[in-house]
Amino acid sequence: MGRWNSSKVPNFILMGLADSEETQLVLFLLFLLIYLVTVLGNAGMILIIHLDPQLHIPMYFFLTHLSFLDLSYTSVITPRTLQNLLTSNKSITFLGCFSQLYFFIFFAATECFLLSSMAYDRYVAICSPLRYPVIMSTKLCSTLLTGSYVIGFVDSTVDAVCMSTLNFCNSNVIHHFFCDSSPILVLSCSDTYDVEITIFIFAGSTLIMSLITISGSYLSILSTILKINSTSGKIKAFSTCASHLLGVTIFYSTMIFAYLKPKESYSLGKDQVASVFYTIVIPMLNPLIYSLRNKEVKNAVFRIMQKRKVSKQIK
Repeated sequence: MGRWNSSKVPNFILMGLADSEETQLVLFLLFLLIYLVTVLGNAGMILIIHLDPQLHIPMYFFLTHLSFLDLSYTSVITPRTLQNLLTSNKSITFLGCFSQLYFFIFFAATECFLLSSMAYDRYVAICSPLRYPVIMSTKLCSTLLTGSYVIGFVDSTVDAVCMSTLNFCNSNVIHHFFCDSSPILVLSCSDTYDVEITIFIFAGSTLIMSLITISGSYLSILSTILKINSTSGKIKAFSTCASHLLGVTIFYSTMIFAYLKPKESYSLGKDQVASVFYTIVIPMLNPLIYSLRNKEVKNAVFRIMQKRKVSKQIK
């Protein structure tokens, strides 16, 4: 087919997760169910926090945006995946492919630093509880949130620009269910060394910087908890950050596996499993983790239901 410049590639073919129609149907139903739960869970979390004034504090300010990011980046991937599983047309335009790559990286990178901000919030709440309202001011929360989005924008722009300079020859078939960096790099016939190094530096910096912030926050939290004399006090202090710690562990373990490795170690099967987990499953788990393990959210739901019940009785 000769050599193509990436700007002239009319489309790519996303091969997806399975070849047989039966398996595709099962995956379609499973992913559709997960996506519906994800939408309802994250949208519900945003609505509950918005409706209950008692949740208008920094922790839930960040949690609102976490739900928004989870909902956003899974919506960049899942609807297209569902379409590919249900139809025989698996092509995606060059512009569509790189738009998907751009917005996925934007939302995912932003979430990394948002999780760091949430870890710092928990650090202040446990280690400096008396100064918490002063330190976690509206201005600081807005600054941390804006910084997260700016870093996400820079990461996604650099990644998308680097990837768009690649050339492709012999095949336009992407052996993956969405346009991610690794399978596109494997597909390219260009010298991808410079692109790989650039992406590795930016992706690695994003993950490592946010992990350092999270690790430092939780080491300080652990040190503070160990100094508490009563067992009940330790349990209460740990419970305030347990949900966030669980969410961070799941998110970063799959992200590190997927991105902090060279192209030569790319494995289609393993990478697809990891990709399904962090693009489709984790956005569903986060609202469950933060609601089922959180008494304040449960109480907020109860208060909202009581208000609705009273308002109906008045009418």
